[in-house]
Amino acid sequence: MRTTGILGVVLAGALMSGCASLVSNAASGLADSLSSGILNNDDPDTVREGMPSYMIMMDGFVHDNPDDPAMLGAAANLYASFGAVFVEDPARASRITARGRDYALRGICINYVAACDWRELTYDEFVATLDGLEERHAEAAYLYSFATLAFLRANSSDWNSLAELPQAEALVKRYLDISGDAAKSSAHMYLGILLTLRPPALGGKPEEARVHFEKAIELSGGRDLSAKVEFAKGYAKLLYDRELHDRLIVEVLESDPYADGLTLTNVLAQQEALRLQAEANDYF
Repeated sequence: MRTTGILGVVLAGALMSGCASLVSNAASGLADSLSSGILNNDDPDTVREGMPSYMIMMDGFVHDNPDDPAMLGAAANLYASFGAVFVEDPARASRITARGRDYALRGICINYVAACDWRELTYDEFVATLDGLEERHAEAAYLYSFATLAFLRANSSDWNSLAELPQAEALVKRYLDISGDAAKSSAHMYLGILLTLRPPALGGKPEEARVHFEKAIELSGGRDLSAKVEFAKGYAKLLYDRELHDRLIVEVLESDPYADGLTLTNVLAQQEALRLQAEANDYF
């Protein structure tokens, strides 16, 4: 499993958020059970080996239902998550996360036509389209933000891809605006990541990112350990704050990973925390 580059602990939490709407009402109970089974699994290798079967299944569902936003959203989650969390080869990760982002764009385009051309727009043109997003578009906007983050982190060495960071940041902020109190805590974490993918000299905003990392931790009651790992990796390492880095890592490693809907995420977070701890003396 890849433990550098894209941080699986961030993305696994969104792994199956769309699966409850996978097939039809008749299958919704099975989909709910599948979602719970994956997110509460404490063996990432089992999940990694099983996910490709469901990705292929989703390709088939999308082929037969090309205009179903729920199908497209579920496919986007699966591809973006798998490519980000479990694929070690950079070229393959880029290809798989790109497919996830394409599915997400197709999904939001169905109900928000202004989004159809997002990939072709300048920053100012892109931002101008965000004003029309309403609360009913929030879930689709969240999915596209998530899939875009997965793609950008898979292509973090490609400066052409990183040129999309300002658009991604603007979209997550718009999602938070239209969602209000219903906003997912992970959206704050995603925004924190986006704001720290570049150093301050190149447009990064670490202090703004810190606010969002801390908000993500607060909203999850500290149960989502991935927020602390990303806080350590994205903010503390960027600013060479060894004290904060080590405190966050220790908190993650001393926490119980078992929490409903977060077990897989937390196990992955602890694996990443061990890696960060082992590398700390060489980094700081």
